[in-house]
Amino acid sequence: MFLLAHLSDPHLGPIPEARLSELLGKRFFGMMNWIGARRRNFGASTLAPLQTDLLAQKADHIAVTGDLVNVSLPAEFDTGATFLTSLGAPDRVSVVPGNHDAYVHSALAYHLEHWAPFLSGDDTHPDTPLDRGSFPFVRRRGPVAIVGVSTAIPTAIFLASGAAGRAQLERLEGLLVGLKQEGLFRAVMIHHPPAGERPFHRDLRDAKAVQKVIARAGAELILHGHDHRASLEWIEGPDGPVPVVGVPSASAGPDDARGAGRYNLYRISGEPGMWRCEMENRGYAPGDATVKTRGRQWLIGG
Repeated sequence: MFLLAHLSDPHLGPIPEARLSELLGKRFFGMMNWIGARRRNFGASTLAPLQTDLLAQKADHIAVTGDLVNVSLPAEFDTGATFLTSLGAPDRVSVVPGNHDAYVHSALAYHLEHWAPFLSGDDTHPDTPLDRGSFPFVRRRGPVAIVGVSTAIPTAIFLASGAAGRAQLERLEGLLVGLKQEGLFRAVMIHHPPAGERPFHRDLRDAKAVQKVIARAGAELILHGHDHRASLEWIEGPDGPVPVVGVPSASAGPDDARGAGRYNLYRISGEPGMWRCEMENRGYAPGDATVKTRGRQWLIGG
C-alpha cells in the first residue's frame, strides 16, 4: 500500500515588511485582505497541530497544491521553502504553485527559484533552471506517478483565475498516456479545480480543455486546492470517472466559514485495471479544535 497525503493553501504568515514600492498595485489590495480577514482566520496556531498530525501518519509522499504565500514578496518564498522542508525531504514532498504564488508579474520566477527541489521532475538535472516549460513534472514513487501541473499566472487586481495553457496540456496528455502504459497510478496535482462551478474571477480558464485531456488520456486521481473547501467532483475518463478532490486551507481554524482546516490521506493499492484508493479526511470540525479523522470513503474500488 502507498500512502499519499494532500494539503493546500496554507497562506503562510505573517506578511514580511516591504518597501512602499513593492506594495503598489495588486499587492496593496492583497495586504488589505490579509489585514482585514486572513490573518485572523489563518495562522500557525491551527497549521502547526495539523502538520504535526500529518507527519505522524508517515505518508510515503506529501502533495502540496499551492498558495503557500500571500502577496508574493521575495521573503515569503523563503518562508515557503522552510515550510516545505519541515514536511520532508524534496524527494518525499511535491508542490505546485497557486495564484498567490504568482501574484504579480515581477514575482513569477520566485517559486521556481526557491522551491525548485520540490517541483522538479525526476528527469530534471539539478542545475537546470526551471521555467513554465518545466511543467508538467513527473515523479515516480513506487506504484504512483505524481504529475504536477502549473496553473499559476499573474492576473489583474481582483482576479484569482488560472490557466494551464495549450502547450502544457499537450505535454500532459502525452505523459498521462505514457504513465498508463508503465502501469502506474496517476495522481495529478493542480491548484485550480478543473471541475465544478465557481465565479469567473476565480476559475480555471481552460478547465474544459483539461477535462478533454482527462477524457482522452485518463488519470486515477486529481488533487487541487484554491477553493478552501472540501469537495469531490468527477471527470469522465476513458476507463471510468476520475475523482477530483479539493481540501480546505491547511491554516483555517475550526470555525472558518469556508471549511475547517484539514488534509487528506489516500491509501493506494492494487494494480493496473484493479486500483483501489481510500480517502481519509483529517483535521478540524466546526467547534472542535481537535485534529482527528473526519471521514473515510472509497474513491476507487472498495
